[in-house]
Amino acid sequence: MKRRYLISNGTLGVTAAAVLSSCQSQTKPIDTGSLPSVRWKMQTSWPKSLDTIFGGAQTVCDRVSAMTGGKFTITPYAAGEIVPGLEVLDAVQQGTVECGHSPSYYYIGKNSALGFGTAMPFGLNAQQQNAWLYHGGGLEAMHKVYSDFNIISFPAGNTGTQMGGWFKQEVKSVNDLKGLKMRIPGLGGEVMSRLGVNVQVLPGGEIFLALDTGAIDAAEWVGPYDDEKLGLNKAASYYYYPGWWEPGATLDLQINKTAWAKLPKEYQAILQGAAMDANINMLSQYDAQNRIALQSLLKGGTKLIPYSEEILKAAQKVSFDLYAENASKNPSFKEVYDSWNKFRQEIVQWNSINELSYASFVAKSPN
Repeated sequence: MKRRYLISNGTLGVTAAAVLSSCQSQTKPIDTGSLPSVRWKMQTSWPKSLDTIFGGAQTVCDRVSAMTGGKFTITPYAAGEIVPGLEVLDAVQQGTVECGHSPSYYYIGKNSALGFGTAMPFGLNAQQQNAWLYHGGGLEAMHKVYSDFNIISFPAGNTGTQMGGWFKQEVKSVNDLKGLKMRIPGLGGEVMSRLGVNVQVLPGGEIFLALDTGAIDAAEWVGPYDDEKLGLNKAASYYYYPGWWEPGATLDLQINKTAWAKLPKEYQAILQGAAMDANINMLSQYDAQNRIALQSLLKGGTKLIPYSEEILKAAQKVSFDLYAENASKNPSFKEVYDSWNKFRQEIVQWNSINELSYASFVAKSPN
């Protein structure tokens, strides 16, 4: 990969921190007197009604405009306004738009290694994912995968650990999953398929109608806040947890490399900083909003149910069997997986000592 496209974690961290500090303190924009005016389009995978997840894209655009005094502007488009929500990567790759906001796992059919950029079943939670991306070699690994599509990417949002989906009927065992039609994308969808589920991939704006009319029997999206906005609680009563397939889902700012190379280095730095701001801000928003939305759902009659240990153990086994298969067939997947899995094992050990022990005690004694 050419040096101009590969930004080290150290450089990214220092640059982004400086830019974020400027943004958040509301200082004057940088001196852009000698810099060109740039107008970009950003295609997203989201309807505008989902203000938090679409808001991640909007945050990037707002920060870039603010820090350049309006000389570099990016206009975000909702899913379907230019291309459908599941075709963002293609639009960015082809130069139809200069950039996009979308999860990489929507495109695992192109390369299964793209799943690592978003979330892997029984993988990293949000903080662990950020640690891997920013300081564990993850961002460099994803740049290498994306380079085959003429794209460079930066994390620009994280949903946190998601919920396990809405079901019209209870699912107590693996046998109960067989034959169900469920909306679930990515490698989580492949795992569910191997457990007997008839997997469907639908953009967010189409989920409610499909679930409400019975075209599908179950669906997952994000969590209480977004799910309530989509009205999924009106189409199904049983709300399962945890979303083991997305323990910390990252949304990417996908940028066409040709367009990226034309940007002045000052604009590149600002764009990276804006993406990091969106990444941190979205996670904070979801945590703050989900706590309230969950109470609203429960008061409205939603039945909150944990997945059975049988289902979790079966899904975990299938997940790691699937990883082994992909690693044996796809050298790109194996390269990322070997590094990612070592990081996963080590950080899980560390977090089990500090965070898990603390969280377990507090949950039992929440005085």
